[in-house]
Amino acid sequence: MNITIHRLLRFSAVFLLLNPVAQAAAQKLTVVTTVAPITNLVRNVAGDQVEIQGIVPEGTNSHTFEPSPSDIKYLAAADLLIYNGLHLEIPTEKLAHANKKDGAVFVKLGDQTITKKEWQFDFSFPESEGHPNPHLWLNVAHAMKYTEVIRDALVARDPANQGEYERRANAYLVRLVKLDKAIMSAMSTIPEKNRKLVTYHDSWAYFCPRYGCEVIGAIQPSSFADPSPREMARLIDQLKAAKVPAIFGSEVFPSKIMNQIGKEAGVQFISTLRDDDLPGEDGAPENTYIGMMLENVRTMTAVLGGNAKALEGIDPSNQQ
Repeated sequence: MNITIHRLLRFSAVFLLLNPVAQAAAQKLTVVTTVAPITNLVRNVAGDQVEIQGIVPEGTNSHTFEPSPSDIKYLAAADLLIYNGLHLEIPTEKLAHANKKDGAVFVKLGDQTITKKEWQFDFSFPESEGHPNPHLWLNVAHAMKYTEVIRDALVARDPANQGEYERRANAYLVRLVKLDKAIMSAMSTIPEKNRKLVTYHDSWAYFCPRYGCEVIGAIQPSSFADPSPREMARLIDQLKAAKVPAIFGSEVFPSKIMNQIGKEAGVQFISTLRDDDLPGEDGAPENTYIGMMLENVRTMTAVLGGNAKALEGIDPSNQQ
């Protein structure tokens, strides 16, 4: 071995041995996550005890996202891969299995949260294709279960920091319980006749049963293409019959046809509902899972005739 390299390696080993801070950093778990809400849940439970890398960029269609070659280094380094499952991240999962290191643990949050009997199928996720709607995290009760699964996975892989993971998870669960109750209260202020959602992407199949609304239609078919003229005509007729005040789009799925459908049906088009795109800039207090849920409910109540007073006082920021 080159003498200079040998000396550098020996110096590095001695530095880690004598420097507790550097040693702790070197021993941190590497956790790879997928969509932003899951990354944020992990961050709130793990704190500074782990190195976290989310690989699905915000504003990206998570259903069709394929990791780039540069993502392989993250997947290959992961001690834990924490992801949604329920067929959401199939390309990522395949690439991770092909490149995982010995001892790496894969954690599917959705699969540990609901049973197959509780799977929801709909226009964007038809039962005939066998892939259930995967958007469990928009139901805060399911996000609570995700938090518990994340906590347990971290403890199992890193028992030395069990106390910190449990402390942080317990504190975060208290906040999620408060959020869940506030969303229920806010949604209950919407007149019953208006508690109907028509969205572009069918993300709300687990939200509505929890919070007293009904998904009556989605515009994007399972192919993630724009709907056919026949499907558009059916939706316009459905909107006119249901007399809903608004239809909701998504920043992740921009679609020029939404305005057209809204105009022909005589309803307002709102383009800012979020299912996995956190609001605000990176580092902003609202750039969190809680911040995303607060913004969504404020948007819904404002256009459907309710009010969001119940959400006042809820801190969206990450745990310190």
